[in-house]
Amino acid sequence: MIKVSNLSKAFNALRAVDDLSFEAAPNRVTSIIGPNGAGKSTAFNLIAGTLPPDAGRVELDGHDITGLPPHVLVHHGVARSFQITNLFFGLSVFENIRLACQTLEPRRNYLQRRDRMLPPRRHAEEILARFGLAEVAAEQVGNLSHGDQRRVEIAICMAMRPKLLMLDEPTQGMSPAETAEIDALIRSLTGQVTVLLIEHDIDLVMGLSDRVIVMHQGRKLFEGTPTEARNSADVRDAYLGSDHAAA
Repeated sequence: MIKVSNLSKAFNALRAVDDLSFEAAPNRVTSIIGPNGAGKSTAFNLIAGTLPPDAGRVELDGHDITGLPPHVLVHHGVARSFQITNLFFGLSVFENIRLACQTLEPRRNYLQRRDRMLPPRRHAEEILARFGLAEVAAEQVGNLSHGDQRRVEIAICMAMRPKLLMLDEPTQGMSPAETAEIDALIRSLTGQVTVLLIEHDIDLVMGLSDRVIVMHQGRKLFEGTPTEARNSADVRDAYLGSDHAAA
């Protein structure tokens, strides 16, 4: 579904991403892990169009999407969440999701009265039901718990019917109970969408992922299954430590 070839990005003398290549299979979870400063978020930004690469190529479903901006990529099937929750906190849950659904409408419909834009409203209602948010549809997003805000953010991403769902540390700052809920939510999406995940919760990554990519100092250190990652001496030395060796 996603193929990254020789992707590179430098900020002056710092090579944040250096010749990164990997592939993510359709409808599977591929996780990118590594220590702080490894280049994970920069790689995400290059794939998601937030930053232009200095070199390399990104393909989605066989099509070159290198350097396309986010508002164009969404129409190619790319949806992305951020480390810091990015929502309209003064609007209701329903309005946040409806606005996302509205992006699928032809631009000529944008000036219609809201009550006449029935497809986005119906799609939003479907998303609310699917993600267990119907009971809080009228609540302002700013009044929700951090875990529920993350659930809304993922629901918004899925409202755009993506081929590729990019999740940047979705469990950051969560309690163990909230983390378990997001784990279950991501699992429920497998088989429906390709997930590219950055996450520091190693237990979640190892239990959830089909493939793991380990970055270190801007380069790909390892790529393989979670079990292979645990058994890699290089990965343990650079990131996991001896406590995460496979039994």
